[in-house]
Amino acid sequence: MLNVPLGPTPTEAGLPRRFGVFATLPDALDYAADGATGLNFHDGKGRLAAALPYRSLRSRALSLARRLLRAGLVRGERVCIVAETHPDVVAAFFACQYAGLVPALLPLPPAFGGKDAYVEHLRRLVAAARAAALFVPGPLVDWLAPSAREAGLKAFGAVADLPPEAPEEEDAPLSPSRPEEIAYLQFSSGSTRFPTGVAVRQRALMSNVEGILRHGLRVRPDDRAVSWLPLYHDMGLVGFLLAPLAGQVTVDLLPSQEFARRPHLWLRLISANRGTLSYSPSFGYELCVRRGRNAATAAGPLDLSGWRAAGIGGDMIRPAVLSRFAETFAPDGFRAGSFVPSYGMAEATLAISFAPLGSGVRADTVDLDRLEREGVAAPPATGSRRVRSFVLCGPPLPATELEIGDAAGSPLPERRVGRILVRGPGLMRGYDGRPAETAAVMSPDGWLDTGDLGYRLGDEVVVTGRAKDLIIVNGRNIWPQDLEWSVEQSVAALRSGDVAAFSVEEEEGETVVLLVETRGAPEPKAREALAAEVAGTLRAKHGLDGRVVLVPPGSLPHTSSGKLSRVLARARYLKGEYGPFVVAAAR
Repeated sequence: MLNVPLGPTPTEAGLPRRFGVFATLPDALDYAADGATGLNFHDGKGRLAAALPYRSLRSRALSLARRLLRAGLVRGERVCIVAETHPDVVAAFFACQYAGLVPALLPLPPAFGGKDAYVEHLRRLVAAARAAALFVPGPLVDWLAPSAREAGLKAFGAVADLPPEAPEEEDAPLSPSRPEEIAYLQFSSGSTRFPTGVAVRQRALMSNVEGILRHGLRVRPDDRAVSWLPLYHDMGLVGFLLAPLAGQVTVDLLPSQEFARRPHLWLRLISANRGTLSYSPSFGYELCVRRGRNAATAAGPLDLSGWRAAGIGGDMIRPAVLSRFAETFAPDGFRAGSFVPSYGMAEATLAISFAPLGSGVRADTVDLDRLEREGVAAPPATGSRRVRSFVLCGPPLPATELEIGDAAGSPLPERRVGRILVRGPGLMRGYDGRPAETAAVMSPDGWLDTGDLGYRLGDEVVVTGRAKDLIIVNGRNIWPQDLEWSVEQSVAALRSGDVAAFSVEEEEGETVVLLVETRGAPEPKAREALAAEVAGTLRAKHGLDGRVVLVPPGSLPHTSSGKLSRVLARARYLKGEYGPFVVAAAR
């Protein structure tokens, strides 16, 4: 760990503000290093553990870049880094930028789940990245050493264990990443069995970062960011590391696992350091409310009056959750108008749209019957009982085009629900080494099919759900095939095709549901044992709690080609067709 200076880096940079208008990340860090701002790393008690001014980050990154090349890495090769919230991870990421290497930040082990499942997941990610090196926290070295040897990596271990620079190398020239080259690989979504990396290029990254700083958040001289978001996720990496650095903004960082244990540390950091910019998926706000205001104020008064942009993104935005948060923390100065609903995804680097600053959460209430039957988001008729509210996520960033398309991709008029299509300078050119997957979502003229459903209301986008099968629970992207495969492989009574996984949105959030055919378990006790085994597998291998629903043999729906239809299975579940066979797993 670094030596801790007398205090955290200041809010004011002392430089003329540049809103991410740089050709590359190295250019952005070169400029930020002339100012006083930087990154502050906090521990599980909210105390400052290390301060890393941008000037120190640049110095460390340049030195580490030469050490990476000395270890045998060659410009253009890929470097995987398990992304704990630590100065070494950030320095290694920027070292790759200066050395012309391509970093990929990978997840830490989940709080729940087995070692073997995590090691296998990392093995697949390293293979998908075609990595030449893997850097991990010290405690994980023994876990991952066998996989590293099998992969034949040029370098493996903790960043701190790299051999030092030789004196003659201290001024050796470097060849930093160029505007048209890949800045990093982002593995924030997709199947864990078949990971697909988004190849984010420097030019697209810097375009998106400028949109975030200049138009989405309209960064000001007194802005200071606070984040607990994991650095391996696009919202944590781009939103609260790369964009702030490119805008010369100081960031106070809290490890994600510490937030999960003590969510009010997040609020206390915002209060103590006068944070103005901070984001979370809806579940983060909900977790703070569940723990109660007393937990947040036990250590002293809380002042959230400076928090001007309380962003929401990463999952479906739930107005009821945010309303409870605003009500709970209003006595501490929090303003409901500070909420900033946003829409984005890794394939667009990060941001696609922002709600107007100061407008808070604005919802559009529609007739649910017409929405389901006709695909029209129409205002409800007088006396209508079946209604649904969706949050407006604002207009797209300048230079980003957004359309709502039908099944053929043709534009739909306002309030017609279809697939959300986007085009602009911040989009990826494609998935890394996956031309077929790229062609499935990118049109020849540059339109990205996001896989999400929504409609337009004026110039704003309203997201209604996902056309794709991706499950998002507590900010995690989960592919249903992974859950099905794990259960079918682990539970002896099951075979391929016996499980259908999906999520349903309920009042308090999304719930993972597994429909499991009761082959070989006809008696009540046997059914209960089967449900318990399935639930245990889900926890052990994926760190998830879910609802196990036992259904009769042969009752899971399939397409005409024999493929499992999760859409139809979910629809039948919601209609109550599987009701008599439900066994709810303990949560």
